[in-house]
Amino acid sequence: MDGSRPAHIGIIMDGNGRWAQQRGLPRIEGHRRGEDAIMEAVRACASRGINALSLFAFSTENWDRPDEEVSFLVNMSRAVLRKRMEEFMELGVRMRHIGRRDRLSSEILAWFDIAAEVTAENKGLNLSINFNYGGRREIVDATLGASAAVKERGLKAMDIDEDLIRRHTYVPELPYVDLLIRTAGEMRLSNFMLWQAADAEIVVTPVLWPDFRKDHLEMALEEYRHRRRINGSDL
Repeated sequence: MDGSRPAHIGIIMDGNGRWAQQRGLPRIEGHRRGEDAIMEAVRACASRGINALSLFAFSTENWDRPDEEVSFLVNMSRAVLRKRMEEFMELGVRMRHIGRRDRLSSEILAWFDIAAEVTAENKGLNLSINFNYGGRREIVDATLGASAAVKERGLKAMDIDEDLIRRHTYVPELPYVDLLIRTAGEMRLSNFMLWQAADAEIVVTPVLWPDFRKDHLEMALEEYRHRRRINGSDL
């Protein structure tokens, strides 16, 4: 991969509720309109040969939101998978779920599993939907997995290193996040891919997620390229 182009982009899709409130609409309408931005980002990354795109769709903390909003987000994820599967195949997108499976209904899990199975042989963009996901929880789960591996192999605690932890993260084959984009002007990581994004370039845009389009992604990519040129990483 060209050093001036990120191998893995992560996006914290923020501002759906704010977008709706500014227009006097229910919060769920902002999430509904956010689907267009999701597909715009997927198409743009697929066309530019980006290896991986991870989208923060639902955090482990989002269960505290109003029941109506939580129900809508869960059902919307299932609907998007069902509606967009044909386009994912046309684009060569490989789709998978990143996050814990507990608290998720059998219906949404089935659709995540079907999408992963149907697109498994695609060779284009690796699209990850981070749903019921928390960065700290992933690190805990990876540490528990690494500890179990050490015990099974008769190793010592000092044998736990970064490589062993990484091999027990949810999707260890993904490259680390090079570019992390957050919309709606917020300056927080919000517990998103803390392990994978430790060295990521962070670009924050004031654009609310439902308004995020290809041009905004291009601006983030240009900022990434500029920083790489400045620090000499791609020389």
